Amino acid sequence: MEYSKVYTVKEEHIDVQGIMDGLYYPFYMEYCRHDYIREVLGFDFEEQAEKGVYMVLSQYKINFLRSLKKDDVFSVTCAVYTDKDNLPRLHFKQSIVLNGKVMTKAIFTGTCIPAAGGRPFLPANLQEKFEDAPQLDVEV
Repeated sequence: MEYSKVYTVKEEHIDVQGIMDGLYYPFYMEYCRHDYIREVLGFDFEEQAEKGVYMVLSQYKINFLRSLKKDDVFSVTCAVYTDKDNLPRLHFKQSIVLNGKVMTKAIFTGTCIPAAGGRPFLPANLQEKFEDAPQLDVEV
């Protein structure tokens, strides 16, 4: 299932060239991804942190294709994929889309870790939410 949210480029995110600074693309993707994780996967970051479970990123790859400008209204998509090697990690394919054109695309990879330290894992209640998700078919 692909999830989507709509955002507007803020003036303070525009650089001297009149385009959105590359730093902010991952932030908009994070806003969407966190909402997806909370609303669709049912993982509340604050609640889980209080229980000693942290969800963290282990890597990401981002491709900038086109630039956004001030006041552009765009959507950010998010879809979850499981790991092809059955490792305890999730992959989130995301895109920033403006007027039907992909502006930026990325894959964010994350897992959960115990707050007290220890090996990465995915909680059973979280695994139930994506058991039908496709496996990521590309190297990250």
